Amino acid sequence: MAIEVMLRLSPREASSSKFYRPLAAEKAGIEEAAIGNIVELKKSIDARRSKIWINLKVRIFQVGERVEDELPVFTYPDVSNATPVIIVGAGPAGLFAALRLIERCLKPIVLERGKNVSERKRDLAQITRKHLVDEDSNYGFGEGGAGTFSDGKLYTRSVKRGNVTRILQALCYHGANRQILVDAHPHIGTDKLPAVISNIRNTILQAGGEVHFSTRVTELTLNNQAVTGVECQNGKYFSGPVILATGHSARDVYQMLHTHNIALEPKSFAMGVRIEHPQALIDQIQYHSKNGRGKYLEAAAYNLTAQVDGRGVYSFCMCPGGHIVPAATAPGEQVVNGMSASGRNSRWANSGLVVEVRPEDLPGSQQQVLAGLHFQQQLEQLCFLQAGQTLQAPAQRISDFVHGNVSQSLPESSYLPGLVSSNLHEWMPEHLSHRLRKGLSYFGQKVRGFLTNDGVLTGVESRTSSPLRIPRDAGTFEHIQFQNLYPCGEGAGYAGGIVSSAIDGENCAEALAARLLR
Repeated sequence: MAIEVMLRLSPREASSSKFYRPLAAEKAGIEEAAIGNIVELKKSIDARRSKIWINLKVRIFQVGERVEDELPVFTYPDVSNATPVIIVGAGPAGLFAALRLIERCLKPIVLERGKNVSERKRDLAQITRKHLVDEDSNYGFGEGGAGTFSDGKLYTRSVKRGNVTRILQALCYHGANRQILVDAHPHIGTDKLPAVISNIRNTILQAGGEVHFSTRVTELTLNNQAVTGVECQNGKYFSGPVILATGHSARDVYQMLHTHNIALEPKSFAMGVRIEHPQALIDQIQYHSKNGRGKYLEAAAYNLTAQVDGRGVYSFCMCPGGHIVPAATAPGEQVVNGMSASGRNSRWANSGLVVEVRPEDLPGSQQQVLAGLHFQQQLEQLCFLQAGQTLQAPAQRISDFVHGNVSQSLPESSYLPGLVSSNLHEWMPEHLSHRLRKGLSYFGQKVRGFLTNDGVLTGVESRTSSPLRIPRDAGTFEHIQFQNLYPCGEGAGYAGGIVSSAIDGENCAEALAARLLR
């Protein structure tokens, strides 16, 4: 019978089973020679003190015991002739909604404004090289959504919303490394995730579903208080109930809903900058060693939070060993985001550093439900002007920003379009800049070495989440006004990140299937 034990190991011991095998045998009370296989179950780093430990849970199979495969078999039946359901958006919410619909014997018709991952890569290269932004194919729009080319981090706190393990298992079924089932903070990587997304698309197509690229939805068709289908920019019309999974950057969709008097409501979101340090410095800080992470530890991450004048200031979407990327979704805007490849092996560490923005913080917000959307856009356009109307990022050294000094020079950066020195502390809205400065001062006291001129702030990090929620019934997931409309994922204001969006997609699909099939 398999035996599970918890081990507390040094980084070297945790690096290979040949090192921890005898320790596992001792903990299990068996001879090392009796071990047939060891399977890692959960792994986390404890870096709270100068001595770094790895907590590793393993399952030991003795010689002759059959090793059980933890990955379930996913069954996707032929739904070619089944009842169709329209899914607007091929991000994690839309794709996982499609997979669940197939499991429930319904036919998903996925409509994606952008391109497939292969073609999308070429458009991303044009953004970096020529500063040309395709409004439908960029870091925000296209197959897989924003997460495909911004890191593929899978950690979530949304464990009460659905089965996180099932989402990770489905990703493994479609080609992700099984290590994501083990690591406390799982991560696929921008270099690996596109292939996983392509495999999910192939599963949908092989089961008889449909996926249409370069198909931007421009209208919902309505009959009294029910949605009957969608109209697209290319002239196509699709009929059926709609799962709306457009992501938080689809401003034209929010505007369309508002025009039709479909209920929207403002909600809190966050905006700020992206902060970048040398990864070696973050390793030294987090691992309490001038030698950094050494041979056996991974690139260090951090998670910082503070309360400043009644608003949260916090790090967001931290990318160890990563790059800053240009994430605007329209010409005339400047937006930055972060990404890491699976190896997390660049020389830089970056993270969003953002301030909570509540609806009441915005002028005119009591009269205008789209005030948050307009505030985002206006700041992005201002940032573009500060960069000389290019996709260079306006930037300032960290300590200079806090102390109100001009950065006469800028450090080397991972941001390929380049940086231009700018006084962020002067032109950013006061309610953001003064809280960022106070927050950074606090973080500098809490984390020695974090507040440094060896690092840089770039503007602006504005797409952390949607400033709007599309309200739905808590039990049925249907819009509170209109039947056959299922707002879903980050764009609807009910998720944040790949896994929570995928869970929300599954939940919406399950609720819709329960209604159609009863």
